[in-house]
Amino acid sequence: MTSVVVFDYGFGNVRSMVRALANLDLDVTLTSDYRTAFEADGLVVPGVGAFAACMDGLRHVRGDRVIVDRLNAGRAVLGVCVGEQVMFERGVEHGVEARGLGLIGGVVDELDADVVPHMGWDTVQAPEDGVLLDGLGDERFYFVHSYAAREVLPVPAERCPVDFGGAPERVAWCEYGRSRFVAAYEHGPLYATQFHPEKSADAGFRLLGNWVAAL
Repeated sequence: MTSVVVFDYGFGNVRSMVRALANLDLDVTLTSDYRTAFEADGLVVPGVGAFAACMDGLRHVRGDRVIVDRLNAGRAVLGVCVGEQVMFERGVEHGVEARGLGLIGGVVDELDADVVPHMGWDTVQAPEDGVLLDGLGDERFYFVHSYAAREVLPVPAERCPVDFGGAPERVAWCEYGRSRFVAAYEHGPLYATQFHPEKSADAGFRLLGNWVAAL
């Protein structure tokens, strides 16, 4: 049976993610144990709250290390919401800048919109040949966030902690207010979504199924 760990570092809607994955008939474990998280077929990194606090929480339980080590071993990681945001180089909230994992080039900052947070169902612009959104280009997904990355920049090889071996980057976009932001991202074994697949009904269930099928 395919094994998936939902990483429990104190910042995430972990129970709903565990339930969503269990519905796919997976062996799902909720833990912050490094070895269990490293050895699982798939690792999900949820995230709710402030960028800096989530990064501190990850580092406290070696979550930053297990993410990087898994990716360097070619083992899939799925970041969700702030779990996507921390994959970027930096996050800026209320004038406070925090360093992310540096796996995706760019900065996470506040959405430019008349009303934040961006809360509710929205469509995304799916990339060609993507895994997560395969067959889901017209579907709507559930978002709850005030911050996002509005560009994806190259990360110089000497700064990136993971060797992605020339794998292509695939980016899905969403528009809210005056912002066009990263809604989903794929680069080799790294997958991420700004929206919550575990709260996105049938579309989210199918997206998680696409990810599991790629493990």
